Amino acid sequence: MGTATAVCGLENYLVLPDHTMDERIRAARESLGREVVILGHHYQRDEVIRFADFRGDSYKLSQEAARAGGKYIVFCGVHFMAESADILSRAGQITILPDLNAGCSMADMAEITQVEDCWEQLTRAGLTTDLNEDEGAGITPLTYINSTAAIKAFCGQRGGVVCTSSNAPGAMKWGFAKNPKLLFLPDQHLGRNTAYRMGIPLHEMVVWDPYLLNGGLTPERLRAARVILWKGHCSVHQRFLPEHVDNVRAKYPGIRVIAHPECRWEVCQKADAVGSTEGLLKMIREAPSGAMFAVGTEIHLVNRMGKEFAAEAKKVITLDDSGCLCTTMFRISPQHLCWVLENLVEGNAVNQIKVKDDVKHWAHVALDRMLEIQ
Repeated sequence: MGTATAVCGLENYLVLPDHTMDERIRAARESLGREVVILGHHYQRDEVIRFADFRGDSYKLSQEAARAGGKYIVFCGVHFMAESADILSRAGQITILPDLNAGCSMADMAEITQVEDCWEQLTRAGLTTDLNEDEGAGITPLTYINSTAAIKAFCGQRGGVVCTSSNAPGAMKWGFAKNPKLLFLPDQHLGRNTAYRMGIPLHEMVVWDPYLLNGGLTPERLRAARVILWKGHCSVHQRFLPEHVDNVRAKYPGIRVIAHPECRWEVCQKADAVGSTEGLLKMIREAPSGAMFAVGTEIHLVNRMGKEFAAEAKKVITLDDSGCLCTTMFRISPQHLCWVLENLVEGNAVNQIKVKDDVKHWAHVALDRMLEIQ
């Protein structure tokens, strides 16, 4: 592999067809050997995820990042995931995101200065203290892993924790064991669905709008609330509507509707079951031959499941025929993956994700707590 090929600009790769990348990716991986591990989120396109050493949801990939050997972690996901991998990595390891533009609209909905302002207002209202030092009388901050490293550090420093859709119930139980209230960031739907399944009624939850004074809430509403939900959402999962459930049941009698907890509460209430990405896969995998499923989650994953389980005579379709792909996940292409790998062969670590040390410390605390929660 010549240096001129490996170190040329990304733009020279992006004009090439997808299929021409396959052999070059395989050759670069063979050359790098155990020095590199490739992590692939379930929502990645097929042309990319097939090269992943490990594929999974955020929780599973966080675990793999913490266990990863070798020098390089190439994360085929989005920015906050690569940040988490860098936080959990060992000294000397380098985390790379093939496309730096692969972000997350949900994570962007909770900006650190907005969250700090929210906490200051809650402190002034007497609902907590600045650093949440007095357990039992304050608020436990919980952030979904779909958040920036700064938000994770914010929670870690104030006695809080990170969670994923897999362990959100355990994280909430953990949080309630410390304080009577929770601040859940940044996905209101995951927070609402999880809390409701734990027996917390809707009237004991409120939504904090960062663009309104006091979150748009009265002091009485805040004092009565057990769960304060940040006004954020996943643009993919919020597209699913209750009528989609009704329509698919009418079209396919007997079909099971299963949904990700980032979907709206009304959709999850109509669904037969709700689960994380790994949970949805488990439901389908354990179902008998001939079972039919309509799945409320990202379209690349649904299509992949449809192909995989067709061999077992199981029908897997999207809950909505106009199902949306995760556009930021889709940014990572075979060309991006080939570019970063060939540069690594030549000793160039491009697109490195490096979290600042002060942020890394407290974010690591919050992520360590997450990995201990079942």
